[in-house]
Amino acid sequence: MRSLRGRLLVAASAVLAAFLGLTGLTLDGAFRDSALSAVQSRLQAQVYMLLGAAELDSFKRLTIPQNLAEARFSMPDSGLYADVLDSQSNLVWRSPSLLGMALPFFPAVRNAGETQFALLESAEGAPLFVLAFTVNWETNPNDYQSYTFRVAETRDEYLDQLWNFRRSLWGWLLGATVVLLAGQGLILRWSLKPLRRVATEVKDIETGKRAELGGGYPEELLPLTANLNALLRQSHAHLERYRNALADLAHSLKTPLAVLRGTLENRVALDELEQTLGDQLERMNRTVDYQLQRAAASGRIALSAPLPVAPIARKIQDSLAKVYAGRSLQLKTEVPAATMFYGDEGDLMEILGNLADNACKWCRRQVVVRAYPADRAGRLELVVEVEDDGPGIPAEQAPSLLGRGQRADPTVEGHGIGLAVVRDLVEEIYYGRLEIRRGALGGALVQARLRFQAESE
Repeated sequence: MRSLRGRLLVAASAVLAAFLGLTGLTLDGAFRDSALSAVQSRLQAQVYMLLGAAELDSFKRLTIPQNLAEARFSMPDSGLYADVLDSQSNLVWRSPSLLGMALPFFPAVRNAGETQFALLESAEGAPLFVLAFTVNWETNPNDYQSYTFRVAETRDEYLDQLWNFRRSLWGWLLGATVVLLAGQGLILRWSLKPLRRVATEVKDIETGKRAELGGGYPEELLPLTANLNALLRQSHAHLERYRNALADLAHSLKTPLAVLRGTLENRVALDELEQTLGDQLERMNRTVDYQLQRAAASGRIALSAPLPVAPIARKIQDSLAKVYAGRSLQLKTEVPAATMFYGDEGDLMEILGNLADNACKWCRRQVVVRAYPADRAGRLELVVEVEDDGPGIPAEQAPSLLGRGQRADPTVEGHGIGLAVVRDLVEEIYYGRLEIRRGALGGALVQARLRFQAESE
């Protein structure tokens, strides 16, 4: 079954039917035992009535009057029968209702005060409940005669009671099953309404009628809807970033292309042409690198597993140690093993790599890379710090270095886009901030605080 509602309805119906069926069987068995006990008690009462009516005649023989309190003993084929046997199983008395009949064989109860109860069949094959009770009757002082009183009743009344109870019981249980199944269906329909709403809103998103799922879902569905909305926002953010990057790239290339076109049209000297071509190509190269790195940023990836920061930091440290092997730098990472990054691995490597590479270019001997988690106003953050022992960056120069193509010293190799890319990743992709100040080693300390959700989310 592909329907979740159908599965739940079938499973719940099976459990309900099994429960009510077992309940019915249990009640039926309990009533049957109770009815059987009532038959035995009723026959026992009839025996006591016969004992009360019996007496000895002048010949010390047991006699029972013909007119008894129970009229059915006097009516032939009434369904209630009785007889009395002596200790030798000789018939002493029989009720008029036994006219033309005989009670089935029942071993006499030899011990006085004992009772036997059983379901037997008469000679004609009719099932009868038979109860036998033996007493010792004093005929003379210290002289006793044993008699067995037997009372029998047909099963008709017992079966009628059992049938009426079963008809009533199973009728009510069947009615209760129908009502409970109907109520169960309504409850399932109401309970699964949020899932139908999710399906409807997803179809609306596919057709462009809405941008994301709405709110007000039960807490069990909140993780699902929140992550779906995060995926949708991430997809929209990536698409918007690609569009903006293409627009920025097209706009940024217009000026160098216009300069090149003007230079060619003006037929300038060869030396000047070479100088102009070199400058503009370098400018175009920096622009393309910058925009490609911006567009490649992934940001927080919904439903992704957190990344441990320490292995990535060590990987960058090992790479920079090989690049700057000739300077014998002291590279150090201080990253707790439990520190995690909730984003794209490439973004983290871009941030750590650019900051550490800049520090290696400007340091004298030492570079320290730190990363640790922080909780700021209830929002999870990752703090990344890169410090060196170089000349440092004056406070008034720090804002300009974060711009694209800006370098503190033109003689130092690079395009001047590293810090700008880091700034865009930190501020635009991870909703954080980038700060430059003087560190404890005497050089620059660049701190990036990365958040994993926007303020509006």
